[in-house]
Amino acid sequence: MSPRRSVDQELSRERILEEAAVLFAKHGYRDLTMRSIAKEMGYSHGALYYHFKDKAELFYAMVKEDFSMILAKQREMLKGSRVGDIGQLKRLMTEFIKFGIENPHHYEIMFLINDAELRKHSRVEQAQCLDLFASVVRGIIGSRKEAQHKMYTLPWSLFMSMHGFITYTIHYGQTYSEVKKMAEDHINNLCEGIGRS
Repeated sequence: MSPRRSVDQELSRERILEEAAVLFAKHGYRDLTMRSIAKEMGYSHGALYYHFKDKAELFYAMVKEDFSMILAKQREMLKGSRVGDIGQLKRLMTEFIKFGIENPHHYEIMFLINDAELRKHSRVEQAQCLDLFASVVRGIIGSRKEAQHKMYTLPWSLFMSMHGFITYTIHYGQTYSEVKKMAEDHINNLCEGIGRS
C-alpha cells in the first residue's frame, strides 16, 4: 500500500475527476467508494470530501465536465461555418469520433454506463450533444422536400452509427491513429447517404 500523502500536497478537483473517471470505467460505480478512490490515489478519503460531498456528486461532476468539454469543442468548430455545409458535418463527426476513441474512460462514463440511476445524471448533457449534432444534420437536409420525413430519424441514425464505431474501437483497444482511415471512410459513407436522402 502506498503511503498516504498529506492534503497539503495539492489534490486538485481536476486530478480527482481525471483519476476517478478511469476507476469508474474500470470497476463500475457500485464497486467504488470514496474511500477506495482515495486509496487508489494515495490520499485519505477526507481529502476527496473537501472537494465532493459524496460519490454521486463526484460522478455527476465528471459527467458534466466531459460533456462541457465536447460541447465547447463542437460549438467552436461550428463558429463561422455556414448552415447546410456537409463539410461542417464531417468535421463535427470526425471530432466526435476522435474524442471518444482518445478518451475511452470519459466516453464510457458519458454514453456507456449501464445503470439506470446513473444515466439520469447524463440525460440532459447527452440531449444537448445530440441536439447540436441534429441541428447541423437538419441544416443540410431541411431545404430538401424529399428529406423532410427524416428530420428527426436521420440525426439519430447517424449519431448511433458514430457511437457504434467508437464503442467497437474502444472495446478492441485501438487508437485513433490506427483507425483514422476507417473513421474517415465511415464518415464519408454516412454523409454520402445524406446526399441521397
